[in-house]
Amino acid sequence: MIVIGIETSCDETAAAVVSGEGEILSNVVLSQFEQHRPFGGVVPEVAARAHLEFVDGIVRDAMDQAGKTFDDLDAVAATGGPGLIGGVIVGVMTAKAIALAKNLPFVAVNHLEGHALTARLTNKVAFPYLLLLVSGGHSQLLIVRGVGAYTRLGTTIDDAVGEAFDKSAKILGLDYPGGPAVEAAAKLGDATRFDLPRPMRGRPGCHFSFSGLKAAVKRTVDALPPGDLSDQDVYDMAASFQAAAADVIAERTRKAIAAFKNQCPDGTTLVVAGGVAANETLRATLEQVAASEDMTLAAPPLKLCTDNAAMIAWAGIERFKLGQTDDLTFAPRPRWPLDPSAPSATGAGVKA
Repeated sequence: MIVIGIETSCDETAAAVVSGEGEILSNVVLSQFEQHRPFGGVVPEVAARAHLEFVDGIVRDAMDQAGKTFDDLDAVAATGGPGLIGGVIVGVMTAKAIALAKNLPFVAVNHLEGHALTARLTNKVAFPYLLLLVSGGHSQLLIVRGVGAYTRLGTTIDDAVGEAFDKSAKILGLDYPGGPAVEAAAKLGDATRFDLPRPMRGRPGCHFSFSGLKAAVKRTVDALPPGDLSDQDVYDMAASFQAAAADVIAERTRKAIAAFKNQCPDGTTLVVAGGVAANETLRATLEQVAASEDMTLAAPPLKLCTDNAAMIAWAGIERFKLGQTDDLTFAPRPRWPLDPSAPSATGAGVKA
């Protein structure tokens, strides 16, 4: 089985070819950092235009690098949501065109499910497992029982942690994207210098909140003498912010592990996925959490934590093997929760 995946939900235009056995034959990702850097964040209209300009070439590159033609494909998968709707439309229409031209099955993939199932591609993780999904748009804890079977334990009630990284980077005058910039600066800083809050820590449940942490960064920086923000101040604040975020995530994850063990006593794996999962400090913290709870931490390679199309192709393969395909009337979805039955909570840009 050979499937091409297309990912255009945010600011990466990506295509990948993956086999049914989990071999990544190609994985091409074009990031739009330069287009969005002047704005300090992703501009939806700019992103959609860039996807439209580059997606055909990215698909060609993925097919060429895989050494395959469209006649070799068994199915076409694309992110159908959630995400910036203009970009999602570009990817879905591209995939539909290939499927129609070659009479191939089309699979619309939930972008979050792509992240959720990546560990099954890279680490061969068995169901069930606990998933911590942390990215620029999402902060969630979910029990993954199977393909399409998710129980949400917690989500953010305001900002996602990746957004907090980006906004804090902007406050500190660091480069875009903010996550890697904060992590690099934090390596030079003192994480104990600034006493930042740990929102939601100690509260019942597994929900997150990061807007107060981000606001505390701004208040603390604004309180420094005007024009007196030194490089060391930036490094120390980056380290203090990163430590606070990791502390909160660790505590919320421990609560989720307790709930997971209660519902799935045979489950032993904690999976971390999403762009923020590339953060080394967070990974080290989660390693300690997993070990102390008799769990195994599974984290995909860094290049498969951030948005990519290999995860979309693999999620498409998982669904296709179960006979789950979509017809060409599928409508792209800006919002698409993994657990539709979970109580509504406004957070991370989605009602999830």
